[in-house]
Amino acid sequence: MQGTILLVGCGKMGGALLHGWFKRGLSPVDAIVVEPAGRDSVTACSDHRALTVLPHMTDVPRDFRPDVILFAVKPQMADQVIPTYKSFTPQHPVYLSVLAGKPTSYFRKHLGDEAAVVRAMPNTPAAVGKAISVLYAAPTVSEVQARVCEVLMSAVGQVTWIGDEAQMDAVTAVSGSGPAYVFLLTECLRDAAIEAGLSPDLAAQLARATVSGAGALMEAGETDPAVLRKNVTSPGGTTEAALNVLMAEGGMKPLFARAVAAAAKRSKELAG
Repeated sequence: MQGTILLVGCGKMGGALLHGWFKRGLSPVDAIVVEPAGRDSVTACSDHRALTVLPHMTDVPRDFRPDVILFAVKPQMADQVIPTYKSFTPQHPVYLSVLAGKPTSYFRKHLGDEAAVVRAMPNTPAAVGKAISVLYAAPTVSEVQARVCEVLMSAVGQVTWIGDEAQMDAVTAVSGSGPAYVFLLTECLRDAAIEAGLSPDLAAQLARATVSGAGALMEAGETDPAVLRKNVTSPGGTTEAALNVLMAEGGMKPLFARAVAAAAKRSKELAG
């Protein structure tokens, strides 16, 4: 991995990305982190003492010319943070954002119409290198810059692109928020196991292993989930009895449809 990176914000997502870049061969001397909370909050640099961590953009050395400026601060900090980086725009870096709810037009408003902006929506499995990130590039982004952003995001998992930024609300609702739905499913399975008479420890172990194992089975091949479900379901058996409840009218499918629609609606509202 080559090039210079200015990482703005190094919490859980920024830290996961930084860790992934180091594993891919990025030299700490080619990256600078701006983290107002200080070095102790930078989760991925404990083994990289050569990494420069600064509290403010004005502390960045004047001779540092980043190829990529990646914004990973909390969305509520955006209005304070983003405009201060406009001075870099004449140097033609690509601005890569993982801020939820902030469209590319927001960044070009604050950074200049000529700013090259790529918007990314990763999810929390980035912490273990199992994220799925969806990217959208503004028209000002070159093919080379787009490829650089793809390489950077691939350090924490799969990457795919969309050509219509309006789809990002649905992406946020499905994959951005999706891990929480899976964690809730695991909670429900655990609690149902306890109600069925299992001890809390055994219920938790079975629920976690079942959900993670099923995920690994899906990842191992390209078999449609519906086929995998049918493979587990014997006619007249226990799985069929449970699915008759879960797939009944008003069951999981319409419930998930309403949940994703609610998340997508909220994403639109946050974008303004």
